[in-house]
Amino acid sequence: MTGPPRDWDKELAEIDKIIAKQPAPVAGKPVQVSAGAAGPAAPARQAAAPAPATRGRTALTGWVRVLLGVAVAVGVAQWPYAHVCGLSLYGYLAAAVGVLLAGSWGAVTSWRRRMGLAHVVSLIVALWGSALVAKAFLDRSDYARHPATWTCR
Repeated sequence: MTGPPRDWDKELAEIDKIIAKQPAPVAGKPVQVSAGAAGPAAPARQAAAPAPATRGRTALTGWVRVLLGVAVAVGVAQWPYAHVCGLSLYGYLAAAVGVLLAGSWGAVTSWRRRMGLAHVVSLIVALWGSALVAKAFLDRSDYARHPATWTCR
């Protein structure tokens, strides 16, 4: 895809002329660039606008995801079954990983929707899920004085 050599000085001089014709930017106002003046190769730049406020259904579904994570975290904290070893332990670990995933899901959603409080709550849920998983693993490692076992004997 080679073509004829380009005269960069000539092209840059044309760009300088177009820039000189533009009005001086005013502080606080975005600069508007016409699409035809810059050509198709240069995309128009837009000023960074503040994120729109999350409203209505978007906020509701974001909070539903966060509160779902909170409900799962509370449910696993009140786990009614013994989870010392074997299959019940693996079920508990799956539920604890579910808390971690639910918290992460809520954190990602609330981050994208710019929901500050929901994001903090989701991060706390994800941290709680991480702590539950870490405790189960640390209880069965050499970290504990009398390590628990993974399988029932």
